[in-house]
Amino acid sequence: QVQLVESGGGLVHPGGSLRLSCAASGRIFSTNIMGWYRQVSGKERELVATIHSGGTTKYADSVKGRFTISRDNARNTVYLQMNSLTPEDTAVYYCNVRLLLVNRDYWGRGTQVTVSS
Repeated sequence: QVQLVESGGGLVHPGGSLRLSCAASGRIFSTNIMGWYRQVSGKERELVATIHSGGTTKYADSVKGRFTISRDNARNTVYLQMNSLTPEDTAVYYCNVRLLLVNRDYWGRGTQVTVSS
């Protein structure tokens, strides 16, 4: 079983920055996609950014230029650097890993990010 543990969420003022981390443990296979998704009350969970184990990244249009996703394959850890935060970024951010060899997804418990003055 794969376990994901997120950290780094919190409360920041508009224009501030946060760096989220997610460490995966368990039966992690080398070929995978790790990513961040977010969800606010009453809305569907949406993709924020993903990064393939080979390095390819994908971002939601709303965060392009402000967020940067990166990963440390040796540690099975994914990061999300969030800059120029706005209240619209307020959400619970969930870490995800997709194990491509077995086509299976795992999710973290989520970490709250609140952007407010």
